[in-house]
Amino acid sequence: MSTVALITGGASGIGAAVARRLSSGGARCVLVDRDAAGAERVAKEVGGVWMAADVSDPDATRKAVALAEETYGRLDLVHLNAGISSGVDVADFDLERYRKTVGINVDGVVFGVEAAVPALRRHGGGAIVVTASLAGLVAFDGDPIYTMTKHAVVGLVRGLAVPLSEMGIRIGAVCPGFTDTPLVADIRDMFVGAGFPLLTAEDVAAAVESAFYAEEPGTLLVVQPGRQPVPYRYAGVPGPVGGETPPSSR
Repeated sequence: MSTVALITGGASGIGAAVARRLSSGGARCVLVDRDAAGAERVAKEVGGVWMAADVSDPDATRKAVALAEETYGRLDLVHLNAGISSGVDVADFDLERYRKTVGINVDGVVFGVEAAVPALRRHGGGAIVVTASLAGLVAFDGDPIYTMTKHAVVGLVRGLAVPLSEMGIRIGAVCPGFTDTPLVADIRDMFVGAGFPLLTAEDVAAAVESAFYAEEPGTLLVVQPGRQPVPYRYAGVPGPVGGETPPSSR
């Protein structure tokens, strides 16, 4: 029986690379993206199905999950990958852009988990991987709002790790550095001119596939050019005087 994977932001970049990688191993893919033409093109390439939707709409991923079950009879893997940079300047605040960024980068992940968990449980468990960023682990002052959203989804993954593992569902995240995708297209020449190495979408796709099968719940894989993906470890925080120190966490 083929593995069935749902991928948001699947029309290009990391999402499309994940679809190609998983389909080459026999998986059936369901792609979701606001870019209908791109999603259709990649779906045809990988022999999957697609739908055009905005993941900030709570019904979007529910409909995608329903499409997976109606088309293939099950759901095994979910890659919550859709994301945008914010471009929000806190000194010249754009409320509409802020809401859009939070809607896609944070709400889209929350809604995706909410929609996927019941289906994964119906079919005996599975795995969810979120595309976060190094900006979810360290400060990136080039885009503080984007940084906030990626910290938020990393926190969600960490908080859900144990509860979901008790349901037979693994959840983790990949935290790549700058990647040569449409998200950085406007500043790509700056990186190239400075000799700064960029990840490829295929580099990150390989890490996503690894994250699906990570043994430890809540694994956060750091992905950097020229290095193998490595799990990130947080330092522990001091405990109360006379009490136990909280354990180091993922």
